[in-house]
Formats: sequence, structure tokens, C-alpha cells
Amino acid sequence: MKRALTLVTTLALLAPQVALAAEANGEEKFDPSVEFEQHPWVPIHVGPIDLSITKAVAYLILGSLVTMAIGIFLMRVRLSLKPDRRQAVGELLYDVAQQNIAEQGLPHKAINRWFPYVASLFLFILVINLIGFIPLPLSDETFELFGIELPTLGVYAATSSISVTLTLALMTFVFTHYEGIRNNGPIRYFKSWIPDVPKAMLPLLVPLEILGQFMRLISLSVRLYANMLAGHMLILTFIGLIFLMSGIVFVLTPFIVVITTLFYIFEVVIVVGIQAFIFATLSAIYIGSAIEPEQH
Repeated sequence: MKRALTLVTTLALLAPQVALAAEANGEEKFDPSVEFEQHPWVPIHVGPIDLSITKAVAYLILGSLVTMAIGIFLMRVRLSLKPDRRQAVGELLYDVAQQNIAEQGLPHKAINRWFPYVASLFLFILVINLIGFIPLPLSDETFELFGIELPTLGVYAATSSISVTLTLALMTFVFTHYEGIRNNGPIRYFKSWIPDVPKAMLPLLVPLEILGQFMRLISLSVRLYANMLAGHMLILTFIGLIFLMSGIVFVLTPFIVVITTLFYIFEVVIVVGIQAFIFATLSAIYIGSAIEPEQH
């Protein structure tokens, strides 16, 4: 009950964000997509390259710091043979990364080399996704309190930006083919892309195999991006409905609050962890399949 009340209070704290978004141009409408627009907070330009700090960059910096802090606090500080709850949580995360991700996708000879990468990927995406559901004063909108302009609380996930997820997927894509060439040589590795079929079918299947390699890049990035974007869009839409309908159909407001709360819990408890697990697991599988490709 306390958790439900806490969540409802959190939704109420998001009210200024909703109201300001609706009244920004003097219009009586709510558009949740404005929460995902990127405006430069600190403009940085190096020639034609835009390196400005935006909301997504701020969340990435925060997520990186929190990920490192969690790793150090749970897995490096005051370890003992009889673990306390803190150490037990760290060991649980480590076991999931090792047994359910690395060992399921990587060959034994590559675990020592690539376990740190897939484990860091899992923890980083998990933290970034979780932070995305915590209302933080990292917003483009502000409200005035005692004459002081303060940022409103808002929810936003860096992984709801395609540029972020595409960059993470591109890292896996590059590492995959680097390891494939390093372990097998370029000729043997690229030869493994040729399926064992009658030669008459090769002109059709080889391009599909090559296309499939690049589709991994798209599937990795779009899966994470679409799930996080859709989840946040629905939550913001539900929150908007709460405040837009509260003065019109009062009887429906409690129902919308309950639906929003349940969906919020579903996203935080299930979707956040599953998406981090899938991304890291597929990265391990792709790298492992490149190290030991199917021989024809």
C-alpha cells in the first residue's frame, strides 16, 4: 500500500511537467512527444560535429556514474565469505551476467576476454532504463517557486533515443566482426557466411546472409529503442489523461490512476530488466558465433 501511495505521489509531482507542456504555447492540448525533443543545454561544436550536451547526454553521464558506483559498491567494497545483503545483490547480478549471459553465448575460450563487456553492457542498460522511470529535475521545462526558476520533475530514458541504442548496437557490431576476423582470418570468417546450399541458389542466399548481418545492428538498436520509447509515451499519455480528464469525467480518474500505476510497475519490474538482458545476451551470442562460426 505504501508503495502504491508513493507512486501516486510521484505521478502528482509530474503534474507541472504535464501542465507546462500543455500551456507552453497557450494551447489546451497535451503532446507527450515533446518530452523526447533534444535541445542543447550546453552548446559544443567541433567543426561540423555537434557535441552539445542535451537531456539524453545528461542522462547518459548520470547513468555512467551510477553504473560505476553500483559496481564498486556492490562488488568491490568490503567483500567477505559470509555476504551481507549488499554483497548478495552484487553476486546475484554477477551470476546473471556470467551464467545466463556470457556462458550461454560466448565460447569458453572467449569468456575471460568478453565477459567484462557483456556484463558492463547489461548493468549499464539496466541502470539507464531504471533511471528513466525515476522522476528527476532534468527537464527542459521549469516552474517558478518563490521567484526562482526550477526544473520540473520528469521521466526520460536515454535508451528512448535511437542514437543511443544505435551506438550501443554499433559497438557490438564492430566487436563481433573484429573477433570473427581475429580468430578465423578474413577469408575463413567471410567464407562462413556462405550457406551450404546448391550453387545455383548462392546468388540469392549470399546477399540475404550479408543483409542479415546488418539487420542484427538494426534489430538490436530498434528493439531497445522502441520498447523504452513506447513505455514512456504510454506513461506520459496516461499521466496527461489523469489531469486532462479530472475536470471532465471525475469518475474515470481513479481508474486511469490505477492503470497508470500498474503499467508503471510492469515497466520498471519486467520490461527494464528484460530489455537489458536481451541486449547483452544477443551481444554475447553474436560475438560468440563470430569467434566459432558454423563450419561448412
